[in-house]
Amino acid sequence: MSDFEPPHPAGAASASLNVIQRLVRLGLALILAAFVLVLAGFALFVVSLQGREGQPSRSADGIVVLTGGADRIPDAIALLTQHRGQRLLITGVHPDTTLSEIGRTAPVPEDVLKCCVALGRSALNTRGNAIETAQWARARGFHSLLVVTSSWHMPRALVELRRAMPNMDLVPYPVVARTPPEENGLALVVANGRLLFVEYVKFVGAWLGVRSWPALAPEGGIEGN
Repeated sequence: MSDFEPPHPAGAASASLNVIQRLVRLGLALILAAFVLVLAGFALFVVSLQGREGQPSRSADGIVVLTGGADRIPDAIALLTQHRGQRLLITGVHPDTTLSEIGRTAPVPEDVLKCCVALGRSALNTRGNAIETAQWARARGFHSLLVVTSSWHMPRALVELRRAMPNMDLVPYPVVARTPPEENGLALVVANGRLLFVEYVKFVGAWLGVRSWPALAPEGGIEGN
C-alpha cells in the first residue's frame, strides 16, 4: 500500500488564494508607492519654482529667450538693452514673424534690433530650442548664456540646454507671469495646477531623455546676428 496521499482540494485552493492575495497586496503597495513618489516629486518641483522675478545674478556673453509666454520676449529685450549680454537669440519664432514685429512687443532702438537680435525659426519644441541655441552660441564663440523663459518651464529648458551644451555656463532668468488681480480665483488655481503637473511630466521625460517628436523643422534656420 502506497504512503502517498494527494493534497486535499480545499488545502490547495486555500494556498492558491493566499498567493493571489499576497500578489494583490504587493501590487497595491507598489501602486501606492509610485503614487507617493510622483506626488512627492511634483511637490518638490513646484517648491523649486521661483515665484518672484529678480535681477540676474550676473551678465553673460549672450541671451537666449524661449518663446511661449507673453512676458518672455519683453524681459529678454530689456536685459539686452541693459547690456546684460552682447546678443539676443529668440528661439522658436514663427516662420512669418519679422524683426519689426518683435520690435513692437517691447521698446528697443532699431539699431539694437538690427545689430544684436537673431530669430531662430527651426525649433519645434524645447529640445529644438536647445539645439538651435547651441548652434547659435557656438558660432559666436559664447561661453555663457542668460536663459529667459517662464519659471515653470525653466527646469526642463535647463535640462535640454545642458544636454546640448554641456560646457556652457547657463544663468537662468525665470519669468513670472503677471496675472491681473481680477483674474485670480479657483478656475485660475485649477488651470495653473494642471499646467504645472503637465510640465512636471514633461520635465521628468526630458530628464530621462525621452525622445518622441522631431526637434527641428526641415526648413527654418537663424535670421540675424
